[in-house]
Amino acid sequence: MSIRLPFVCLLLAVLPSCGHSLSSIPGFDPVSWRKDVYACQNQRARQLPAINAYRETLYGTRTASIDALFGRPDEEELNEQTEKTYYYYIEPGTQCEPRHQRSTANKLTFHFGPTGIVTAVLYERPLTAQ
Repeated sequence: MSIRLPFVCLLLAVLPSCGHSLSSIPGFDPVSWRKDVYACQNQRARQLPAINAYRETLYGTRTASIDALFGRPDEEELNEQTEKTYYYYIEPGTQCEPRHQRSTANKLTFHFGPTGIVTAVLYERPLTAQ
C-alpha cells in the first residue's frame, strides 16, 4: 500500500505535463472555422493551407487546445482504453441535410491517445498538394 501511493502521486504529477497547448495557428481563422458547422457553408476548405503548414505542431497537442482552437467536433468517436477521435467536415455533403447523417464527405480527423494528446492528424481522403 505504501509503495502504491508515491507511484500514484508521481503519475498524477506527470500526466498533466504530457502534451502541449496550442493557442493559435498562423493564418488559421478559428472563428470562421467554428461558424461553418459541418462545413455546410463550404468555408473550412479555405483554412486547410494554414492547417497543413502547421500540421506537425498539432501532434502532441492536448484535447483542450484542439477544443479551444477548432471548436466542438462535428462527430466524435470513443475507442478502447479512453482513446477518442474527433471529426471535422471540410466539405459539404449529406451531413448538411436536416438529420445530419454521417457523410462520406472529406473530414479532418484528430486521434487522441489515452493521455488526451493528439497522436494522428489525418484526412478522410488525402488531399492533393496545394
